[in-house]
Amino acid sequence: MKSIFVQKLNMKYITAILLFMTTASLSAQNGKAITSKKTFSRETTISIKINSDAKTVWELLTNATNFPNWNSTIISIQGEIAKGEKIKLKSILDEKRTFKLKVKEFEPNKKMIWGDGKGNRVYILEEIKGSVIITMTEKIGGLMFPMYAKYIPPFDEMFEQFANDLKKEAEKINSTKNQ
Repeated sequence: MKSIFVQKLNMKYITAILLFMTTASLSAQNGKAITSKKTFSRETTISIKINSDAKTVWELLTNATNFPNWNSTIISIQGEIAKGEKIKLKSILDEKRTFKLKVKEFEPNKKMIWGDGKGNRVYILEEIKGSVIITMTEKIGGLMFPMYAKYIPPFDEMFEQFANDLKKEAEKINSTKNQ
């Protein structure tokens, strides 16, 4: 009798986890940021469908000079966005701070990772039938994370703003190409 109870409890637990994961995934895919917090890390993810090709989206993501023109969350980016290069980024999230980041992975039109010792931001592009799904995830953390976590503002609103800015610009470029 106890084992039947445990099995039912396990099924309810598994069902609840699957429901949460599906809901989180669907929300992130609709341009809504999702943040998960753990003791030693925090991860924010957003996905959005863009009616454009991956090349156009990639060009927007890798042109440091043009970044602030379409992205309302960025004040400036200095340097070249290419594998192994270092960039300096200023964001409206903390206008006084310059983030010194290294481009760690760079697979044109598909994947890019940049970051520092505290975290990484991953961009993944997936082309599907004339459109692109871009997923951006930032994970920050480490052993000292609990000591400074309260000083880091939430990223959700900024991620949503970034995704919408990227979508708007890529679709604008795509519409002028198709005219």
